[in-house]
Amino acid sequence: MPYSLLIRNCGQLLTMAGSAARGPLTGAQMRDWPILENAFVACENDWVVALGPMSELLETHVTAATQVLDAGGRVVMPGLVECHTHLVFGGNRAHEFQRKLQGEAYLDILASGGGILSTVRATRAASDAELLENALHHLAGFRCYGVTTVEAKSGYGLDAETELRLLRVAQEAGRRQPVRVVPTFLGAHVPGPEYKGRPAEYLDMLMQEVLPHLNPQEVPFVDIFCEEGAFSLADARRYLEQAQAMGFGLKIHAEQLHDLGGCEMAAALGAVSIDHADYLTPAAAARIATQTQGQTVAVLLPLVPLFLRQDRYAPGRAFIEAGLPVAVSTDFNPGSCPSKNLWLALSMACLKMGLTPREALAAATINAAWAIGQQQHCGSLEPGKRADLLVLDVRHYEEIPYWLGENPVRHVVIGGKLE
Repeated sequence: MPYSLLIRNCGQLLTMAGSAARGPLTGAQMRDWPILENAFVACENDWVVALGPMSELLETHVTAATQVLDAGGRVVMPGLVECHTHLVFGGNRAHEFQRKLQGEAYLDILASGGGILSTVRATRAASDAELLENALHHLAGFRCYGVTTVEAKSGYGLDAETELRLLRVAQEAGRRQPVRVVPTFLGAHVPGPEYKGRPAEYLDMLMQEVLPHLNPQEVPFVDIFCEEGAFSLADARRYLEQAQAMGFGLKIHAEQLHDLGGCEMAAALGAVSIDHADYLTPAAAARIATQTQGQTVAVLLPLVPLFLRQDRYAPGRAFIEAGLPVAVSTDFNPGSCPSKNLWLALSMACLKMGLTPREALAAATINAAWAIGQQQHCGSLEPGKRADLLVLDVRHYEEIPYWLGENPVRHVVIGGKLE
């Protein structure tokens, strides 16, 4: 078969290869993945079929029908995987930004009807068409940053009808453009305003009126925010156990602001990821790594404390040394991270969480794919995986987190097609 797409003269081909059958990269693996110098990668339709040094390129497979892209000695790598976003919502909270800068506390903004409640009102009021238009706009932005797979959480409806709408919109957005969308149900973001002071009753409503209407094949994960002001450890465990019994994979927002034990609880249930983890201790991380045999990924979100002007960042270096696999994401959302710049998140993971450039790149590709159950399809460049890859305007991987906030993407390929 002739190649449908050939990218040749890759100065550095960052493969992230070799972990799909075993588990996410842990420890030294996060910085020891293969880099091929002066290399090529070849695709047939949607799939990577060959890669290696230029000296091994089979020129007989390059025909007049082959689209050839010369990387010109630049870095080529897998498409980025965004494993924690809140993609679908109405409105924005730009009007609250000045209030925050003037020192107004989040709880005061919330008490005045702002914060998440303002997004819930805007989301409930928005039509499906408006929500879809917004989601497509944001997905186009992610694609410009080289993101080829996006996890999309619900969580800004906080009632049965709107939460189901948000998931349908996320799925439709995935069908309308090339970036792949993996929906997650986060109805348990905080209790809906109608259930103020009654979090357990709100969870009962979700378990009775929403979860039975979801297909785990289409919405593979259920998430919950275990935190003061959201859901207790006991309530979160009860909810996740019910979701698991119904066939859903598990995720959790935990240890963002306090150490309540949510990460360890969810990991013991087999959660695919534990997200935020700013207050997760290295000792707890080591216990999780041992208990799960390195299968549960800690998703680090360094742009959140940056935007919220907080001093506490997850101890990523200690997590890696404890054997806990880590991923990095933006947590794109209208309240605590209105940014799609995953490259900036990688730089902040290096600067504030102690990751090396190679570890950060693994965290935003193969480990991020594991964090959303997509490791068989994306996150690395190897034969048999989807042809999602990037050509960057740098010549050495160390430049990627060094150019703070810059977007290095020159070309984006999704499913073997140059976008």
